[in-house]
Amino acid sequence: MTIVRCVMMQFARRQLAWPLIAVFFALTSFPASAAVPFFGHGLPKEDLAFLRDMTRDVVEASRVNPGSNGGGRWPLTNSCGFTLITPGKDTYTAFWVRDFSMSVDSGFITPAELRNHLLLICQAQNGPVELKLANGLHVPPWAIPDHINYDGHPSNYPGSYSSGQDQGNGACGRLPPIDDHYEFVHIAYTCWKGTHDARLFEVETNGATVFDRLEKAFACPTTDPMTGLAETTEADRAVGFGFCDGETHTGKLLFASLLRYRAAGELAELASALGHRERVADYRKVQKTIRANLARTFGDSQARDGWLRASTGLSCQPDVWGTLFALHLGALDRASAAAGRTAIADAVRKGTITLEGGVRQVPTDRDFSKTTAWERSMCALNTYQNGGYWHTASGWLIEALWKLDRPLALQVFGEMLAHLRAQDFRKGPGYGAPWEVYGPNGQARQNGVYMASVALPYGILKRL
Repeated sequence: MTIVRCVMMQFARRQLAWPLIAVFFALTSFPASAAVPFFGHGLPKEDLAFLRDMTRDVVEASRVNPGSNGGGRWPLTNSCGFTLITPGKDTYTAFWVRDFSMSVDSGFITPAELRNHLLLICQAQNGPVELKLANGLHVPPWAIPDHINYDGHPSNYPGSYSSGQDQGNGACGRLPPIDDHYEFVHIAYTCWKGTHDARLFEVETNGATVFDRLEKAFACPTTDPMTGLAETTEADRAVGFGFCDGETHTGKLLFASLLRYRAAGELAELASALGHRERVADYRKVQKTIRANLARTFGDSQARDGWLRASTGLSCQPDVWGTLFALHLGALDRASAAAGRTAIADAVRKGTITLEGGVRQVPTDRDFSKTTAWERSMCALNTYQNGGYWHTASGWLIEALWKLDRPLALQVFGEMLAHLRAQDFRKGPGYGAPWEVYGPNGQARQNGVYMASVALPYGILKRL
């Protein structure tokens, strides 16, 4: 190899074949142990087409027409004036902000649907006055609700469909979840990217424009001014990420902070498009501050592994989803990103984070105890958010592996597709894939025909 490099350098001195030389050095700069060949195959076309078609059909099954209850158990019918997109067929009988946002990059939600749902969120957003609810719950000014019922009324907390005074006992937080504020921004950004029609942001609802509402929602959750990270306390807790709303996380919160990072970048682009030049620098500064503090706050201070922790307080276990999402966003420095990918690949090989292509939130060998994955959970071990497996996060996982060990990425993708094919809801009664979540040995399957389980992965994998 040394001789060959010398020959190539002789060509370089004569200014010959520079493009070829660049490719040569790229090929020969990998260590001998590198798992990824420079030339590799993409995802199997037949499998990707299957995932595409299933995503299309699940999104269609999740639509609830005006005047309909979707065929589910909910007595209310959709009176919002347009077709609502719910988290899945008969799964959750309301419009959920985060599930919708996590599905918009699939390409199967139209610009008109994006606009309708965005304006619905604006209408349901709290106004300038804090709401005091029963059981010590309160809704800050400009807060975004957890979900919106078929009648258009907001329900601010997980675990309840109530839009009145009694919206729960605080088990899922005394404040509305944090993530929906930033998912609101992502919906608006996706809508704008699809149309580049800035007039949408001038539309007024109850005296505030769409862009005003986005900025106020972004500023609503509690954050640490020094690090830019989202945070909460046990005494006045907000759920950071709705896919952990049955778990108690306190202190600084990884996933909510990552969503804030993304939203800041999206608001910077929107502010630029709308001519708000002074706001662009503000949002870019937020991004820069968060990026600088992610690894030092959530990384392993003893450098034992590359996982990011979910929080700095209760339930500070290694967060598989959070680590994957940070990599997806490109929010980590190079060394932290490399360590994260290595930890992920090692865990997949050991079988501690995947089952049938689905992804656990905590590695099985890093559970808090023998009885619970997260330190404090409302769920039994190996069920739902406390150790269940989700295809919602599979796209992030396959994408992360794609850059390190492509055969391993293809293995996980194949396992996911085998699961979806075997349990495809379109086969008829008794089948339910894509499930929201499932446990080991085919147990603890929950909520069939769940949109985010395929819409989020497809939105990522179609670009690989």
